[in-house]
Amino acid sequence: MSTMWNGCLADTDYFEPRSSGGHDYGVWVTTPPGYDPATTRAPVVYVLDGNWTVGMTAPLIVTQRDPMQRIQPYVQVSVGYAGEQAQHWARLRNRDLVPPGEPVAEEFIDAVEMGVRTGAMTREEADAYLAELRDTRADAFLDFLTAELHPRIERDYGTAASGHGLFGYSYGGLFTLYAWLTGNTLFESIGAGSPGVASVDSQIFAQLRELGDSKPSAKLHVTFNEQELLGNLPIYQNITKHTATVLHNLTSRGETVTSAILRETHVTGLQASFLSYLRTCRAG
Repeated sequence: MSTMWNGCLADTDYFEPRSSGGHDYGVWVTTPPGYDPATTRAPVVYVLDGNWTVGMTAPLIVTQRDPMQRIQPYVQVSVGYAGEQAQHWARLRNRDLVPPGEPVAEEFIDAVEMGVRTGAMTREEADAYLAELRDTRADAFLDFLTAELHPRIERDYGTAASGHGLFGYSYGGLFTLYAWLTGNTLFESIGAGSPGVASVDSQIFAQLRELGDSKPSAKLHVTFNEQELLGNLPIYQNITKHTATVLHNLTSRGETVTSAILRETHVTGLQASFLSYLRTCRAG
């Protein structure tokens, strides 16, 4: 366990596991104020993109003591990348969070190229970013979360046997939709913030067709950002449009799914989306 986060995030431990596939991850475990597994065993909420999200979501664990809207107790486990890989999290997430066989939308490539033209990334960074999308392994990452990381969290932190949640945003939201559609039984609630369903040929639609009459048991909560739909960037308009199509498909099937429209952009919507998930799926 590293001491690098002592004093930075209250009640937070940090460690760096290596997956069976040989990938190194950074894991932040934030426990509720005064958490004592000897008296109370809380379920886990896994939050993806930890290098970006932990600072904006982990402090919200204090909502469990909000006298005006109580949130059920949970232990937050934020999962990102460790060591030298931490600086490359924005491209490594493509490998881990995108379903196998997911097509790369032309609008997405255009957005990356615009980043090069505006100086937001170098040509080398853009090429490396797109290269990670050629062999995407959300299936392997889901196995790591459920079969490798979760048993360790359960053992070391004395967490509950059920009631666990999963939250992701953008490509993290694409991953959580993918996980929900696989029917994985570890999670009882799943939050998908602005999920990156960028193409009409997304594997998400193939998974929907494969569902048949089966119904995933976990509760699903999806958020959109108003400015994604009303703005002038085709990639964000498309992910909103395709996600709306996914929702329409699910509600017409009678699935347990809720949604919310937030007054945010794609960049600013993370924290609001996580709060929406907590209020909808984990209200006390």
